[in-house]
Amino acid sequence: MNALAISIVHPAYENLKKVGRLLHLVAALLIIVNAFNQFHQPKFNHLYFWCQLIIALDIAVIVFTSRNILLELPKVNLAFRLIECVIFTGAASMLLLQENWVLGIFLTLIAACYFYIFYCERKAALVEMVAFNHIGITISGLPSSRFFLWANINHIDAGYDRITIETSTSKIYHFTLRRNLQFEELDRIHDFCRHYLGHA
Repeated sequence: MNALAISIVHPAYENLKKVGRLLHLVAALLIIVNAFNQFHQPKFNHLYFWCQLIIALDIAVIVFTSRNILLELPKVNLAFRLIECVIFTGAASMLLLQENWVLGIFLTLIAACYFYIFYCERKAALVEMVAFNHIGITISGLPSSRFFLWANINHIDAGYDRITIETSTSKIYHFTLRRNLQFEELDRIHDFCRHYLGHA
């Protein structure tokens, strides 16, 4: 039996895709607020102000022109998310150097959150899957994929359009498949179940 990977619809990935636009919009608004906050600084930096304003407007345009940016434009989405991370980190650094501790720490936390979102969206840009091999089963997930040895699997119920996996800790994973399985693919899953679990 050769290894087999099947594409699934993972709820965590789907939730991240749904909130992706909102997170970009929040970032654009925060960047605009931070840009106009520069007016109150003793040393107003025109270049920094205009860079932030233009980037925030670019992000807003992307948000309003792409309904599902993570699926439609995954590389553009990741590029803008990374830009947001860099801007928040830069703004936080400037505020901390000016000894504006409250706002500086707040933007540092936002930067950390956006770096984490960038990491998750980078994973979400890959295909969600359940992979079968002779050692066990890998299930895509956020923040990291889960691997289960066959000894830790109690039951697998696979159909042409869905799969349910029950672990020895009574955790149940139920997924809809992105495409219907071919007969040969379903038969290979049943072969794995017969061989390692004693049932088809």
